[in-house]
Amino acid sequence: MKNLKKISVIVSLLIITTFCNVFAQQWSSEQKEVWAGVQKYWEVPSKGDADGFLSYFDESYKGWNNQSKVPQNKANTSKWIREDLKNNSTVLYTLTPLTIWVKGDFAFVHYYYGQLNKNIKTGKKTPSSGRWTDILMKKNGKWLLIGDHGGKTSNTTNAIME
Repeated sequence: MKNLKKISVIVSLLIITTFCNVFAQQWSSEQKEVWAGVQKYWEVPSKGDADGFLSYFDESYKGWNNQSKVPQNKANTSKWIREDLKNNSTVLYTLTPLTIWVKGDFAFVHYYYGQLNKNIKTGKKTPSSGRWTDILMKKNGKWLLIGDHGGKTSNTTNAIME
C-alpha cells in the first residue's frame, strides 16, 4: 500500500510536469525584448529613482490603475509616483508574464506582479499582488509606456509569484 501511494505521487508529479512543459510559453526575440523593457522599468523605481522610472513614460501616456476613477496622463501619474517613492521603498518584487503581443513598434503585455513594500517612516512592510496590462510604443530604440491598466487585486501576495 505504501509503495502504491509513492508510485501514485510520482506519476502525478510526472503528469503535472509534462502538462506544464507542454503549455510553457516560447517567446520570440521581439517578445523577449519587450519583456526586458518591462523588467527594466520595474527595476528603476525599486531603487527609488522616480525620474528614471518616468523616462519610460511617453508624453502621450494615459494610464488607469484600479484606484483611479478616471485614466491619468503622465503629469498626474508623475505626482502619484513621486509621492509613493517619497514614502515607500520596494523590498522585493516578482513579475510573471502571461501574454506579450508585438506588432512593429507597438506591444502590449499582460502580467502578474507580487510586491513587498516598506513604509519609510514606520518600517512596516506591506505585501500586495495584482495584474497589469502595459501598452508600449518603441521610440528611439526604447519601449515606452503609452498606456496601462491594472493594479492590486489583494493586499497579500498570491500564489503566482515565480
